[in-house]
Amino acid sequence: MAQIEGFWDIKPEIKKVFFPIRGKFGVILQDGREIIMPISAFPSIKKVPTAHRNKWYLIGNGFTWDECPEVIHIEQILGNYAKYNHEA
Repeated sequence: MAQIEGFWDIKPEIKKVFFPIRGKFGVILQDGREIIMPISAFPSIKKVPTAHRNKWYLIGNGFTWDECPEVIHIEQILGNYAKYNHEA
């Protein structure tokens, strides 16, 4: 049986959130993938004070901060809501 390439059957789970350079943030998934995105695509992150951004925590299959009224879910990062929709 041939090995399937890629991440087809792996449920993405967030391991770490980081801020590598000004205006960008990244997410490391449990499977080793790293995704870098512009903060401008996530206005709720822009509202979190820079000094507090490393104080994120996981909630469900997403992450947030005490200063943030929203949870950033994995489907917002991967762009496939139908496959990665979060719990209600």
